[in-house]
Amino acid sequence: MNVLIVGSGAREYSLGLSVSKSPQIKQIFFSPGNGATSKIGENINAENIEDLKNIALDKKVDLTIVGSEDRLVEGIVDLFEDNNLTIFGPSKKASRLEGSKEYMKNFLKKYNIPTAKYISSSSSDELNSFIDNNFKDDDLIVVKADGLCAGKGVLICESKDEAKRESSKMLSGESFGDAGKKVIIEEYLDGYELSLFALCDGKNFKLLPAVQDHKKLLDGDKGVNTGGMGAYSPTSLIDDDMYEYIKEKVCTPTLKGMQEEEAPYKGVLFIGLMLVDGKPYVLEYNVRFGDPECQVLMPLLENDTLDLFLKASTNRLNEIELKIRDKKAVCVVLASENYPFKSSIPAKIDVPEINDEDIHISYAGVSLQGDDLMASGGRVLSVVSSDDTLELAVRKAYKVCDEIEFKGKKLRRDIAFQSLKKN
Repeated sequence: MNVLIVGSGAREYSLGLSVSKSPQIKQIFFSPGNGATSKIGENINAENIEDLKNIALDKKVDLTIVGSEDRLVEGIVDLFEDNNLTIFGPSKKASRLEGSKEYMKNFLKKYNIPTAKYISSSSSDELNSFIDNNFKDDDLIVVKADGLCAGKGVLICESKDEAKRESSKMLSGESFGDAGKKVIIEEYLDGYELSLFALCDGKNFKLLPAVQDHKKLLDGDKGVNTGGMGAYSPTSLIDDDMYEYIKEKVCTPTLKGMQEEEAPYKGVLFIGLMLVDGKPYVLEYNVRFGDPECQVLMPLLENDTLDLFLKASTNRLNEIELKIRDKKAVCVVLASENYPFKSSIPAKIDVPEINDEDIHISYAGVSLQGDDLMASGGRVLSVVSSDDTLELAVRKAYKVCDEIEFKGKKLRRDIAFQSLKKN
């Protein structure tokens, strides 16, 4: 089979590496890919979803896997299916679960799925009234821009005045342009944040092991938010009873609700959860794999991942028994010197030889300069390790991290600290 993977980060590299192991694979194409994906397949540039459709037709692609949310929200799935092309991902209508935070919150309320108390509005007066009537002066308050903001449209405000100020900046377009023309204010939930991923075919779903991401830049969850500095899975912060509760109270009503909305959900559903006193609340939905969560999930799948994605795309998930390796996986992100504040000067990467089949590197912000692999900015690469225990997986990952060299290398040293502390 020929496969097209849409995207350029470590998530897409991980997807490509995983499907490359399938006995069904013939050729992998990445669009646009990065400086390292060319080692797995062929990189092809595309300006828009029409170009991607033409690539899929020209290269006789049997399955397209979409990594990033922007193409999904644009309607790539609808375009591909109109041209009899098989594609893994939700329709434009179903992608509103991520494309509009207002739609998502209203969906949760409509189908009685647990979430934080909230209001959505384009009126400063309404938002300010909600803030005044529901919070104390020094409460933490969550302020969200309605539209896509590349993961940056959520602010945690430390006072009512700050929440009013930030929501006003969103409404004016100062903070996030058109994405902030409608704003959601919601209560801050204090607990453990987890990422759950369900493979869906419109009616059926398979829930993958829970992942804990590390968003903050610095050790101890300090510093600014990033796209993610590392992750691990499965986590000891959730047990079998909680998995069953999430299936019953979140996954099942979500898929049934999307059918009622005439937007059956296919692809992977990313459920951002907060566990508060043992009860899960949905913080958000995303309509694609997370990064770095994808990096730790792929090594845990015992199934042929190409077959999994194909069955989900063709309404046949019920034909598959999901098989998860009895391993723990960890991912540590190595970022460039100035991440996430500004761009960095490209720097040559020196990578050690890796002889352990349970360790690999997923590349993201890299380019080729002659034969040299260069750190070209942002999150440069992810070191991914798995082993029988989380402690061993973490130790192996950091050993490789220490052996990788490039100028300005930046990383957290405490990935998985919450589970390791609990153990």
